[in-house]
Amino acid sequence: MDNLEKQLICPICLEMFTKPVVILPCQHNLCRKCANDVFQASNPYLPTRSGSLTSGGRFRCPSCRHEVILDRHGVYGLQRNLLVENIIDMFKQESSSSKPAPEKKEETPMCDIHEDEKINIYCVTHGVPTCSMCKVFGAHKDCEVAPLSSIYQTKKTELSDGIAMVVGNNDRMQGIISQLEEACRAIEENSRRQKTLVCEKFDHLYSILEEKKRELNQKVTDEQEEKVNYIRGLTSKYGDHLEESCKILEMGIQAMDEPEMALFLQNTKPLLKKIEEASSAAHLDKVELGYESMDHYKVDFKKEGKALRSIDFIQDDEDEDEEDEDAGAGAEEGEGSQTVSGGAVSATSAQPSAPPQQMSSSPSAPTSTPST
Repeated sequence: MDNLEKQLICPICLEMFTKPVVILPCQHNLCRKCANDVFQASNPYLPTRSGSLTSGGRFRCPSCRHEVILDRHGVYGLQRNLLVENIIDMFKQESSSSKPAPEKKEETPMCDIHEDEKINIYCVTHGVPTCSMCKVFGAHKDCEVAPLSSIYQTKKTELSDGIAMVVGNNDRMQGIISQLEEACRAIEENSRRQKTLVCEKFDHLYSILEEKKRELNQKVTDEQEEKVNYIRGLTSKYGDHLEESCKILEMGIQAMDEPEMALFLQNTKPLLKKIEEASSAAHLDKVELGYESMDHYKVDFKKEGKALRSIDFIQDDEDEDEEDEDAGAGAEEGEGSQTVSGGAVSATSAQPSAPPQQMSSSPSAPTSTPST
């Protein structure tokens, strides 16, 4: 009988077969429920109906690892092994007739003081179970007692209610934890968005500063080119005058070597006139003292630096004033505010408008005073 019982054990649940099925083609047996569980585990993405698979699939026999292919009926398309079912029924009938039903033994705790007495009553005064001897002669003789059965039902109801309360409280706690986790995700997302907005505002501010720097540098460059061109032109004029003077000087030296007095006197008068003109530079311009200086382009960024160092997020009580200023300024560059609220957290960020750069620059035009 023991060997027969071993042959009737399901290899999945290790219990006696229940509604066994035949796994084709290997002919091994499984409980229908166990076969369905194995099939579902091997085909988790197949559609189900009422907890059972209704489309074809495949899985491996747990006994021999042979691959079993099922049709559209799934596990319910497999044939039942009626022979095994009849053998199980006969085995159960034989076992029930040959073996007496085991008596259920109820273990009753004994009293610690009266070791031969069972605990059969409940002391309501002290809230502990006890025995009859303790009520008659012992420490509970003056206490109020009640049958164990009535207190048992009452306490069981209280415990059940307490368990239900704990379960409900755990559910609420889990809900709170989920909300807190969602709040953390919202905070992180809002933080990333606000950081992006801050970076955009600073990038815009950088672009304004770069544009202003190019503008101011261009002013200095323009005056530089104007002055350099003027100086180079003046240098060219002086060079031409010097070259002409050298030629006249050479003519004067040659005239000094003329031995014929009449010819010398005849050539001297125009030569002296040319020497007089060459010795005079009145027709050439002269550069003013300090003309090459560029110190008049003075820049003072103290106010702007103070304004930049004061950049911060605006407070809630300043929102209305800031909105009024923005409305008055229209589309003025460098001004803006963003307000982002996520979850239970609300944050307001804004970048103050980039202050216009103030320069005390009064570039003087290239000046020259022709000498008279």
